[in-house]
Amino acid sequence: MTYKKTLEWMFSQLPMYQQKGKTAFTGKLDNIKSFASHLENPEEKFKSIHVAGTNGKGSSSHMLASILQEAGYTVGLYTSPHLKDYRERIKINGQPISEKFVIDFISDNKVFIDRFGMSFFEMSVGMAFDYFAKKKVDIAIIEVGLGGRLDSTNIIVPEVSLITNIGYDHMDLLGDTLEKITLEKGGIIKNKVPVVISEYQEENAMLFQNIAKERSAKIVFASKEIKKEYKTSILGDYQAKNVKGVIATLIELKDFKVSDEHIKRGLNRVVQNTGLMGRWQILQENPNVVCDTAHNKEGLSIVMRQLLKQKYQTLHIVLGFVNDKDLDAVLHLFPKEAIYYFCKPNVPRGLEVEKLKNRANEYGLKGAKYDSVSDAYKAALKNTTSNDFVYIGGSTFVVAEVV
Repeated sequence: MTYKKTLEWMFSQLPMYQQKGKTAFTGKLDNIKSFASHLENPEEKFKSIHVAGTNGKGSSSHMLASILQEAGYTVGLYTSPHLKDYRERIKINGQPISEKFVIDFISDNKVFIDRFGMSFFEMSVGMAFDYFAKKKVDIAIIEVGLGGRLDSTNIIVPEVSLITNIGYDHMDLLGDTLEKITLEKGGIIKNKVPVVISEYQEENAMLFQNIAKERSAKIVFASKEIKKEYKTSILGDYQAKNVKGVIATLIELKDFKVSDEHIKRGLNRVVQNTGLMGRWQILQENPNVVCDTAHNKEGLSIVMRQLLKQKYQTLHIVLGFVNDKDLDAVLHLFPKEAIYYFCKPNVPRGLEVEKLKNRANEYGLKGAKYDSVSDAYKAALKNTTSNDFVYIGGSTFVVAEVV
């Protein structure tokens, strides 16, 4: 198969959570364990850092990779979802996995994948682990896909675990209380492996401490322990909390030499070193156009605060969501003093634009609906002056269509 045909097979034949939603979530580790065994347990052949959390895990993963690259190490990076190309998910020192490796991996393992009915995410995790093992990376940064305890990445035994924060997201899968969600995220805490919690949250700190105690794992609350401030090239004031978690993780990482200069350079070269996209990403100036992949209550709260700090004459917001989004939890966060361009991301989970517009109107958000993200974006640009500001967001898939 060609690379295009290989991706078509991966995307369409087997369930992909980002596209299909809850029906693609297997909720067990049996398949990935069998697949890892079939691949001769590649996850045991490289060192790793495991990163979970409701918000900030992607940014934190990229920061860690960038810093360790600056320190001279060969660094694998596994993240999800991708914005433009599947190969964004699997990188070494910022370079995506080759098309040939993707083609060959699926071809070599297709019989096994078919026989076990493996999910899109399971085969992707297996591919990443196999790639990192074969390329003999010094360390890999592994971002959790969803939750933690039952996520396919959770077969690794990392050097350090990092949990950024806990908020209400994917409640249909992870639970409808912070306690239940904390237990799922805390499922990545391993026996005698130090765990860093980026943000101290009173409502779940004791629960994390209890899990760590049960597993004889040292626990560090970075927001309380890390006093030094560092700047990062990832825009957005909200990154300061993620930086503290990253620094605390590096302190707990043994047998790797990382200097303060490596940290400063790494934080200032995240985009150049890793190719990170979609975090308060500036697409153009005059008018200023920014996109951000924040999509849940906590993430959008932070980004909206950042947005309202900007200077502009008129604010334009291109907005779309997926259909399992709790609109009541997020629509009230958006400013009423803006012109809205409602759209549906081009994925099966995309929320119908008519429903979004009607619900947004209930919250005083006024604007027109458009047939596509592209049409909404073009309309926003057409209506702006050089002193205006355009924000694009609501869903990773909306951002993916404009970057």
